[in-house]
Amino acid sequence: MKRFWRSARRWLPGVIISLAAVSAILYWVDLEEFGQAVRAAEWRFLLAGVLVSIAWVFVRGAVWRALLQNKASYKHAFLTVCEGYLLNNFFPFRLGEVGRAFLLSRKTGLGFMEVLSTIVIERLLDLAFSAAVLLVGVSVVVQAAGAEKVGFLIGGLMVLGLAILYLLARNRAWAMGQFERLSTRWPVLQRLDGFLDSLFAGLGALTDGWLFLRVLALMAVNWSMAVLQFYFFVRAFFPPAQWTWAVFGLGATAFGNAIPSLPGAVGTYEGAFAGALTLLSGDEATALAVALTAHLIAYLVNGILGVYAFSTEGETLMGVYRQLRRRQEEKEQA
Repeated sequence: MKRFWRSARRWLPGVIISLAAVSAILYWVDLEEFGQAVRAAEWRFLLAGVLVSIAWVFVRGAVWRALLQNKASYKHAFLTVCEGYLLNNFFPFRLGEVGRAFLLSRKTGLGFMEVLSTIVIERLLDLAFSAAVLLVGVSVVVQAAGAEKVGFLIGGLMVLGLAILYLLARNRAWAMGQFERLSTRWPVLQRLDGFLDSLFAGLGALTDGWLFLRVLALMAVNWSMAVLQFYFFVRAFFPPAQWTWAVFGLGATAFGNAIPSLPGAVGTYEGAFAGALTLLSGDEATALAVALTAHLIAYLVNGILGVYAFSTEGETLMGVYRQLRRRQEEKEQA
């Protein structure tokens, strides 16, 4: 029982937030109007959104391979991205990120922490881009008081985080010297010695100027595709919709996904996306239809590509989950 409640402190807040979001949606939205909006959707725009969603994953594979300094093949990077997104759709605690590091390190022989550090950089860049997208959406569409300051604050924190990682990567000898001093005082830290070597190796992308510019360019393409994808989904339900609707909706959804929730951002995705569109249109039912449809398509795309990736490499979803749980238990017992 103690172990259960210790674990519950990690997943219970996400469950409560997701259930609260779903309850609020069901309370405020007219389900009959919601059904009418779904039936009236323009399928050609939905199909275009699906195609862009698939292309988005292929580009994300290229982004990650660049962060890995091309130490992994594109095939391995792409398939592992698909596997990680499928894990995130079904399991809590963003397990897909740890799963990506675990799976790719096993395929390529790269250190687990070396791979994980590239995922940390990827997430920091995503947050920085999402802050920029939200800033554009807020300034053009909503002009809500205080919202721009929040966007600047989040974006600034992400840039600061990248700057700190860059300085650590550039001053590896100094950082390792500081760690050795601390580990002398607290011997328990000596367990991290091998991990730090891999971590600094993974941060190498930050110290290669041309490589990092390539990463930023690919990330910009990836986020532009995300805007296009959201525009197609919004346009399928709202014929008068402008590009700014997609920009604002994407920015809001990106931050909604960062909130603790059930696996796959159930409830928080719909709440953030539908809430943003409701502010713009005043139509809660149609806004929810857009959000639910977009989320369902994301599940289907990630599910099909993830199942394909697992089957290609002779893995299963539950098999990988059990391996990750076993690894975590061994780490806790060590």
